[in-house]
Amino acid sequence: MKNLRLMIAAMALCTLGLLSTPASAQPKEIVLWHGYRAEEKAALEKVLKQFNDANKGIVVKPLAVPYDAYADKISATVPRGKGPDLFIFAQDRLGGWIEAGNTVEPIDFYLDDAVRKRFIPTTMEAMTYRGTVYGLPLNYKVVTLIYNKKLVPVPPKTSGELVTMAKKLTDKKAGRFGLAYSYGDFYYHSALMNGFGGGVFGPGTTPTLNSPQNVKSVELMMKWAEKDGILPAEPSSALITSLFNDGKAAMVFSGPWFLGEIAKSVDYGLAPLPTLDEAGGKPMRPWMTVEGIYISAPSQNKDAAFEVAKFLTDSAAAKVLALEGRQSPANQSVYSDPKIAGDAQLKAFRDQVEVAVPMPNVPEMTMVWSPATSAMNGILKKASTPKAALDVAQKAVAKDVAGLRKK
Repeated sequence: MKNLRLMIAAMALCTLGLLSTPASAQPKEIVLWHGYRAEEKAALEKVLKQFNDANKGIVVKPLAVPYDAYADKISATVPRGKGPDLFIFAQDRLGGWIEAGNTVEPIDFYLDDAVRKRFIPTTMEAMTYRGTVYGLPLNYKVVTLIYNKKLVPVPPKTSGELVTMAKKLTDKKAGRFGLAYSYGDFYYHSALMNGFGGGVFGPGTTPTLNSPQNVKSVELMMKWAEKDGILPAEPSSALITSLFNDGKAAMVFSGPWFLGEIAKSVDYGLAPLPTLDEAGGKPMRPWMTVEGIYISAPSQNKDAAFEVAKFLTDSAAAKVLALEGRQSPANQSVYSDPKIAGDAQLKAFRDQVEVAVPMPNVPEMTMVWSPATSAMNGILKKASTPKAALDVAQKAVAKDVAGLRKK
């Protein structure tokens, strides 16, 4: 009788709006923004459906945002509380968003050793800013060697082998080249720069664009282009794709985005970038971009959002994203799966990432691109020597960085 009276009282309170429905009956809605398309989008949505089916208390709603406007949309909407609960993006904007405030939630509070050890160490490094972790690494992208098996039966392991092989395969009059890549693009040049032990910043984000190591790396690039003559002049991405598909470029330095452009008629392979004889046998070390999952600082459902992020970066989800989305997961254990271990493409990128360098995630990095690009253009057009061009770039970046710190 007492229980019956309590039930009647509760029903009355509900009718009056004084007692809310149990929280378990109201699933928390987590909005997730991403910039994926095609197979990447389909794989992500498949994994999210698995999460929704298994977790009745949380519903994840993904939204694909056009990539060109994606970063600006995050910057404009998230701090005002108008954005998603979670978003996926590369680490290069991370420091800027953190310094801007109210955009990315620190997640050290949520992390235990098991979760921290889930990932390839350098991918966790990319999610860390000033000693604090702000995201879980989902996948990475890195440049490697892609070669035409018909022209290159065995890929070169050293820069000496690369040049020797490329010279034999180059016939400029016939428009054939042993090697083709966007060597004037500072992003692609990072593999040589880092291989020589160079970089864009020293301790405390002090710019180091004109370091001796950086100068040597550009001099080697110019040797390949001019003295060795193994590279096409002014290579655009369209030209590189065309040359490779027509069998007129034997080898290419590029990343997973290039694979979708390769013609079905081309039998190609992937291999680690060669080591540098000119740098004492050190490996070429391309920049690695890591797409992380971040919790929006204004989100009202941070606990639930972290559960989604943790699910997406576990080995079961990583397997789907790898095999169906053709991504390279940051999760370490997934690479012991027989299907993934036997996938030549996934294995090649996993091998390359061992020596890759996370692209700096500091706000100062945005100030590097324009001066570095101007320097590379001046060098290629022979308007300046590598040392002089990098000196100019160094002064420009140092000035901008000093201005940023005053703010």
